Amino acid sequence: MKNFKLKFGALSLSAMMMVAVSCSDEFLEVPPTGLLAQAQLSSLAGIEASLIAAYSQVNGRGNRLGSPSNWVWGSIRGGEANKGTDPGDFTTINPIQRFENDAASGEMGSKWNVCYEGIARANNVLRLLQEPGPDVTDADAIRLAAQARFLRAHFYFELKRDYNNTPYVDENVDYGSGLEEVSNNQDLWPFIEADFQYAIDNLPATQSQVGRVNSWAAKAYMGKVYLYQGKFSQAKSMFDDVIANGVTSNGLKYDLVPYYDDMFRGANDNHQESVWAYQSAAGTGSVLNANPEFDLNFPYNTGPAGPGNCCGFFQPSFTFVNAFRTDANGLPLLDKSYNDPANRVKSDMGLNSDQDFTPDAGNLDPRLDHTVGRRGIPYLDWQDHPGAAWIRNQPNGGPYSPKKYVYARSEQGSFQDNSSWTPGYTGINFMIIRFADVLLMSAEADIETGNLESARAKVNRVRERAMNSKLLREDGTPAANYVISTYDAPWTDANAARTAVRMERMLELGMEGHRFYDLIRWNTVQAELDFYFALDGTILTGALGGAKFSDKYRLVPIPQDQIDLVGSDILIQNPGF
Repeated sequence: MKNFKLKFGALSLSAMMMVAVSCSDEFLEVPPTGLLAQAQLSSLAGIEASLIAAYSQVNGRGNRLGSPSNWVWGSIRGGEANKGTDPGDFTTINPIQRFENDAASGEMGSKWNVCYEGIARANNVLRLLQEPGPDVTDADAIRLAAQARFLRAHFYFELKRDYNNTPYVDENVDYGSGLEEVSNNQDLWPFIEADFQYAIDNLPATQSQVGRVNSWAAKAYMGKVYLYQGKFSQAKSMFDDVIANGVTSNGLKYDLVPYYDDMFRGANDNHQESVWAYQSAAGTGSVLNANPEFDLNFPYNTGPAGPGNCCGFFQPSFTFVNAFRTDANGLPLLDKSYNDPANRVKSDMGLNSDQDFTPDAGNLDPRLDHTVGRRGIPYLDWQDHPGAAWIRNQPNGGPYSPKKYVYARSEQGSFQDNSSWTPGYTGINFMIIRFADVLLMSAEADIETGNLESARAKVNRVRERAMNSKLLREDGTPAANYVISTYDAPWTDANAARTAVRMERMLELGMEGHRFYDLIRWNTVQAELDFYFALDGTILTGALGGAKFSDKYRLVPIPQDQIDLVGSDILIQNPGF
């Protein structure tokens, strides 16, 4: 590589001769067992291994609130779900879902710790590339740096959404060389954009290993970064390119998977809708490779007739389920009347497992039953969901179970890891960005740039897939009364179009960790969470009664232990904490 050659060429002849003839006792210096020498780390194999370590950090490595699934930070805080289970289990989530946490509460540092570990690993790759070994070519260095910078940008993006600005540390700052003096007084957006731009410019369109990021994933992520900043024209340009020309790392043209649930089956991993996913695997010898953040989020007490068997976390909310109600024409109830008593989806509303149950016969969007486990509806290929028998504490969490990223009976032993205390680990990839998400983000950008009909076409593309995804029973009949259609009348009013797109994101991406962040950037968070607590807080009184969102909870507080470590003059706490 050029840097290596230049450094070697700068040595004087006398210095080279001294290296050749001087005596040394270096042969007596034996490195400790298990310690890699710098020469090993800076080789091509060493840097590749360091990069894989950065990739491996994406799923949180067992920190249940640290991964980009954001099941607590995005979905529970967004009113799509509650913690469920028993009130005395995982109690650190209780104040989060009620918006009562403070800077010293447990879990405030979960995302912080995971992301900074990921940043440290990405920076280590970039630091090794400053003085690489002789087998690292210029092309190697560029492709490795582009992947490391993509990952670093991802980790900083996750931090930005939760904490706003956090200390920016790159490969030029290390422990003992000023790291502890870095404040959080700089805006992270320019750094995030710079890293993604480098990735866009230097990543290939396809990769020999599908789990590696490509240039199209970088463009999609950059569009998302622009959208979060309100840079709608730049976002639209990026998304238009991705939609028209983008391909997956394994060369598939981006498109929607024809049947909704097929996205979440392990045999279909890395399909045409997967823009970027963290690669999950079962049976590797470590459950940390198998969606470790979801191990508690399965139906409870299922025995051999259901998945997971523990522990009843992450239960879909009443408000979220009701939102899938459709009108006589198959369109959503955009006036929010779905929480009215006449429109609520029938369920165990009384939370009494002995009460009579009447299946809901009203019009529903079929995506509900690919997202939520409901009593009397087939739960994947296991059995009809039995209701309270699979719910650990129904008065505390409600009658529903999560369904996305849960393994099917047919996936036991292949995309399910049974090597730990619970079988609730899967080898099903988790999609951080998928193509439907891109289409709907692009529709938002269209609306804000005056392209309402383009937005309608993209929303309809998503809804057409939903129309073709009706859940059937074994006899071929629909599992419920699915009535869904597209928006056929032209969109002429921007406010109405915004309402439709925002509803579509909840229906399409529900329980995937997006909702709270969407509410924040739309500035609708107060109204939407007031609406959620008005129903769910009156039903689940023990868990949510009296809970209320207030403006300071737009952000997660800077962890108090981090402030105590470096000082409040360096780490500036978020307002209100």
